[in-house]
Amino acid sequence: MKFNRKMIGLALGSLIAMAGTANAAEGYGECKLYGKQGTEQITPAVAGQFTVIINLPAVGEFNGDTPETITSGREFCMAVNIAHRLGLEKVVLKNASFDSIVAGQNKDFDIALALISVTEPRKKVVDFSTPYAFGSYGLAAKAGSSVTAENVRDAKFGTQAGTTMVSWAQDTLQAKNLSVFDDTGAMFTAVAAGNVDVVMTDLSVVLGQVAASNGKLAVIGQYQTGGETAGIYPKGSSAKPVIDKIIAEMKEDGTLKELEAQYLAPAWGGKTPADVPVWKY
Repeated sequence: MKFNRKMIGLALGSLIAMAGTANAAEGYGECKLYGKQGTEQITPAVAGQFTVIINLPAVGEFNGDTPETITSGREFCMAVNIAHRLGLEKVVLKNASFDSIVAGQNKDFDIALALISVTEPRKKVVDFSTPYAFGSYGLAAKAGSSVTAENVRDAKFGTQAGTTMVSWAQDTLQAKNLSVFDDTGAMFTAVAAGNVDVVMTDLSVVLGQVAASNGKLAVIGQYQTGGETAGIYPKGSSAKPVIDKIIAEMKEDGTLKELEAQYLAPAWGGKTPADVPVWKY
């Protein structure tokens, strides 16, 4: 078969398009880039890539069911923009249990991003990044639920293993009937099925999960604890001061606010944290 110039041009164009798609899938997904490329350098845990530990599901933060399908989200695009400023063109996500992340059990990664609260006990086994958000504990229940701030302590209450919310629910809230779930997905499945009356996790996650529930769930309240949210590095990471500097610059130049506006507001289905009643404890 003979190929004319037009056919060769079309074939080359297809190859270039395919290469671009592969690059995007392995690299930066749909994320918009801010700042200059390669202004800082680290020795990455795995050569040639920026390796990020995550905990799925995390609607709005990492949009996708598996690490391989994620191409957008606030924390994902935050990681992408850190990689961009480090001159690393490939971002690789690895899913892990929240327990293992805060216990410092994962290896060969540059940063973990999973809406992690900064605590003194955790500092003994991991290093925290400079904080990039302040968290509230959000509460979700089935639509039409009768759970209120007054009776929540008596309800069948659920939260996630390894989080600060377990001890907070036990000691501060004094929930009388507490179930602890291994992951976010199992927890929201349980409340949708009526196995628990109410679940609590980071308000950002609650807003995203409720918006994705097609009206089955509702956000009923929040507890404002003033806790800081940060990434986690392996203990003694040499990359910490460099990545901390980038996060601080992203906070200062408005990148983090842009990412919040792009990915959290749509994932929350039109609601914002300001729309959620603040419960006293």
